[in-house]
Amino acid sequence: MKHIVLTGGGTAGHVTPNIALIGRLKEQGYQISYIGSYNGIEKTLIEELGIPYYGISSGKLRRYFDLKNFTDPFRVLKGFSEARKVLKQLKPDVVFSKGGFVTVPVVVAAGRLKIPTIIHESDMTPGLANKLCIPSAVKVCCNFPETKAHLPEGKAVVTGTPIRQELLQGDAEKGRVFTGFTTEKPVLMIIGGSLGAQAVNDAVRRILPQLLEDFQVVHLCGKGKKDDTKDGLKGYVQYEYIESELADLFAMADIVISRAGANAICELQALKKPNLLIPLSANASRGDQILNARSFEKQGFSMVLEEEAITDNVLLKAVHDLYANRETYRQAMENAPGQDSISVICDLIASCQK
Repeated sequence: MKHIVLTGGGTAGHVTPNIALIGRLKEQGYQISYIGSYNGIEKTLIEELGIPYYGISSGKLRRYFDLKNFTDPFRVLKGFSEARKVLKQLKPDVVFSKGGFVTVPVVVAAGRLKIPTIIHESDMTPGLANKLCIPSAVKVCCNFPETKAHLPEGKAVVTGTPIRQELLQGDAEKGRVFTGFTTEKPVLMIIGGSLGAQAVNDAVRRILPQLLEDFQVVHLCGKGKKDDTKDGLKGYVQYEYIESELADLFAMADIVISRAGANAICELQALKKPNLLIPLSANASRGDQILNARSFEKQGFSMVLEEEAITDNVLLKAVHDLYANRETYRQAMENAPGQDSISVICDLIASCQK
């Protein structure tokens, strides 16, 4: 039986594309194992699927000063030793990495053991973890054609991001039953990523009275980010995190406000949901979300509003403009060249294994 090791973690965005591949890999007869951090979000998500899970030590490599910079390199070295031991034990035919710092020791160890490794870069330009992994990889999957300019000749393959197929099978009526919404007003969905987005949450809550005049609002605000003073507002519901009902909420939504993480925007494109992207600011990140958002804006898939430009009136106008022009955005996404990312990546995995 063919054996594949999947790795990726730190945020849900580094795990859900791997989960999207699992069904197809099982159909193709693969034995699947997963290497992640001891206690990251990936551990819970993967163990729920019954996939054998191996935890290793993980450290973050930062570009800025932090006292942990003195201890984390030792965690990475320990993770390399642990990953090497697990890989020697499992003897996989191929490794697929979705990114996050936990993957660095796994990919480097696989390279040393001559195990073919494919990595996936979601953003326009490679992050630090993937930059460290690229020399050990045989192929690098990416979302954006522009990314190829930042990768070694012959390694880059534009594949798109694997989307969880169940997201495409939502039922709008079930979403309305779950939220208590009606068909009388359109639905605005706010989704800030697995950790939420405080600046987006605050901006939306400030204009809730005006929004609720014209929309029903479903707000995925992130763990610990609920505002209990807003509970019971007619036409507004908030959740820290949603799993099984997410597809139904997407099906019910007419328009979406989102951060611009690559996985999130690829899901919006696959679902053909008109969207307003508010990328994480360059002050709080390396600016990858801004590049992602501008690429989608250029292709006509999204409106973009940078965090620093948000005022109550600007945000309210943007939401109404998005709704008024929703069909234009939907058509642009409908007409984009489609890509069956799961098939493309699984074919690549089959062609690269030892």
